[in-house]
Amino acid sequence: MRIADLLSDKHGEGVVTISPEAGVRELVALLAEHNIGAVVVSSDGSAIEGIVSERDVVRRLAQDGTVVNNTVGAIMTPVVECAEPDTDLDAVMQLMTQRRIRHVPVRQAGALVGIVSIGDVVKHKIDQLTFERDQLDSYVHQA
Repeated sequence: MRIADLLSDKHGEGVVTISPEAGVRELVALLAEHNIGAVVVSSDGSAIEGIVSERDVVRRLAQDGTVVNNTVGAIMTPVVECAEPDTDLDAVMQLMTQRRIRHVPVRQAGALVGIVSIGDVVKHKIDQLTFERDQLDSYVHQA
């Protein structure tokens, strides 16, 4: 399966982005509002300038209690692991495991077109196993 297939299963959910100049308080509110764990940092909604997650906030909070007074640009991860729509899902799972990341933005021709989370990957794997089990059950009961 390719990442494009997984994105199409998400039924056109848009990618939540935030400007690097936005405040961390705004970031926290955005994460809570959308019930998500990470946001792509982008000034224009297309170029990927970084990624910022709840983990980034918590790690900085442990170092500096005033992190909420910072900008997103000050706490974001500037080097982002990305995938293309034609990337194999197994390759993305391996990337997530090796790099210990939970979110991989998807870009095409340099522009942001989606994001895949570890939750998306797990849901797909569970759906795939359920389908295979149902097929085997059907085969066994026909015999």
